Amino acid sequence: MSKLIIIDDDVSVRSNLVELFEMEGFEVIGAENGRVGVQLARQHLPDLIVCDIMMPDLDGYGVLEELRQDFVTATIPFIFLTAKADKADVRQGMSLGADDYLVKPFTRDEILAAVSTRLTKQAVLTQKMQVKLDDLRANIALALPHELRLPLTGILGSSELLLEEAASLPLHDIQDLARNINLAGKRLQALIMNFLLYADLAMALRDPYFAVAVKDPSPCRMESVVTEVAGEQARLAHREADLQLEVEPASVSLGSVYLAKLIRETVNNAFKFSRPGRPVRIMGRQEAPHYRLTLEDHGRGMTPEQIGNIGAYLQFERRRHEQQGQGLGLIIAKWIAELHGGKLTIDSVYGESSTVHVVLPLCLDEPSGSDEFYAKVWHD
Repeated sequence: MSKLIIIDDDVSVRSNLVELFEMEGFEVIGAENGRVGVQLARQHLPDLIVCDIMMPDLDGYGVLEELRQDFVTATIPFIFLTAKADKADVRQGMSLGADDYLVKPFTRDEILAAVSTRLTKQAVLTQKMQVKLDDLRANIALALPHELRLPLTGILGSSELLLEEAASLPLHDIQDLARNINLAGKRLQALIMNFLLYADLAMALRDPYFAVAVKDPSPCRMESVVTEVAGEQARLAHREADLQLEVEPASVSLGSVYLAKLIRETVNNAFKFSRPGRPVRIMGRQEAPHYRLTLEDHGRGMTPEQIGNIGAYLQFERRRHEQQGQGLGLIIAKWIAELHGGKLTIDSVYGESSTVHVVLPLCLDEPSGSDEFYAKVWHD
């Protein structure tokens, strides 16, 4: 049973609407003014709100504005009732987030149809969101245990062998076990740091005060960081011959630690999802007041739906293509760019190629020399 709240200071209008929707099988709550309506909406979280505009103290616009600013009530469908049909009034309501606008007098069929349409639309949106949540849970269940278990298994197995057999093992075997423990520990550290960075970026993009503390707009030489990090990723993938670089020199307003992380994640992604022997091309040029970096690979590609669903823990088609990683790379790169006034977009042809476009603000100041330490932080 859908729950409605009717907010109207006119007793007869409110009573008639409550009676109408109760006869149609709805659970209905009446509110005699805007203040009461906001309170009842927060208390009962209805499926839809029908609200008059012209009310004393807090009018309909004020009700909608308060509800849209509250995370809990922000997405509740909202229909305005009004005796005013002026286009400016309609635009004002829609700009605040109203879903529909009925002008008095209206018929029984008109208001029932309006409510039915909005509830149906909300049900579709809820269903889509549930599918996304189910996909997210599935990806977490599939990826996270594996990503945590694999390095821990290596650390525990090698350390237990050392504890039990160290006295009888030759030195080179002990060194091999110590090396395995070190590599597994670094992998686990990188995983944890990615989760922490993801959390910091997510909070910074929602909280402007936290963003000031997190972002680093210090000048950095684009060509030096791109060349070094891309070369590093090519060596790790044993694909130095596939890397093609055409990067114009320039300074960008993005600290070297963040820039290195952004480049590392996007280049790693290009090598991970394309076959050896196929080129990974990185081009950078100035387009004042921005710098555009383009990364092209010829690999699996992505569908438009997959591009739209880029987010934490989402490794697309993981069951078909086994690879390491928790699916945080692209969303971290995207958020780093956005936090610093840039953007990251993707063009792709499924099964053929992907192109990542990164746009960052140019900086006319000279870099601070911080390029020397970028590789020490967030290194996967």
